[in-house]
Amino acid sequence: MADHQRIHPVDPEAGPPPKPTAPLVGRGSYRSEQGDPERPMHRTIPYAPMKPPKRRGSCFKKCLCWTLALIIIQIILIGILAAIIYFVFDPKIPKYSVDAMRITELSPSTVDNSLSATFNVNITARNPNKKIGIYYEGGSHLSVWYTGTKLCEGSLPKFYQGHRNTTQLSLVLTGQTQDASGLLASLDAQRQTGNVPLNLRATVPVRIKLGSLKLMKWKFLVRCRVNVDSLAQNDAIRIRDSSCKFRFRL
Repeated sequence: MADHQRIHPVDPEAGPPPKPTAPLVGRGSYRSEQGDPERPMHRTIPYAPMKPPKRRGSCFKKCLCWTLALIIIQIILIGILAAIIYFVFDPKIPKYSVDAMRITELSPSTVDNSLSATFNVNITARNPNKKIGIYYEGGSHLSVWYTGTKLCEGSLPKFYQGHRNTTQLSLVLTGQTQDASGLLASLDAQRQTGNVPLNLRATVPVRIKLGSLKLMKWKFLVRCRVNVDSLAQNDAIRIRDSSCKFRFRL
């Protein structure tokens, strides 16, 4: 029995068959011989880790640590030096006293109402140290005050005071006070009581000698409170009591 062939009629007026609207293979890829699509090739860049930026805070902390370390080292060295000086040289504070005072001039002026004063003062300086000498340098200043008013001033001479030495100094202090009407009235009232308070101030630059080593320049600051019985001119003044305080600075 013969096979029957099916014949599909074709419409001659119809156009060609429609083309597919979507591509069978995506853009940027192609189909291999085996029929599998491959992905497009991408260029790879090697990874290099970035260094973290330096922080300003870390530099500040380092500088602060170094500064504190240097300060601590200096404090330790100063402490060691002070301990050596203390145990080897046994330093002691110098002592000062006002022994006598005499007024050679204390006269008011009738022209400008000023007061001229000249004091002769005897001071004793004692160095009790066995191994420390004192160089008294130039530029010292000594003054006598009454109730906040400077009456006269002068200076100490340059000299060297050796170990366990006592030196007596005779000084002449001069000065002039302007507009001294109130000062004279206060002095007259104070004379009647027989107790006139005076303040003596001294600033003395010195150099300390430790054995054969001469140190840097220091300043001795001496403050003495002296009570005298009167301020009579050309008459010996009796010192009722006196006390001196001493300190030093660079």
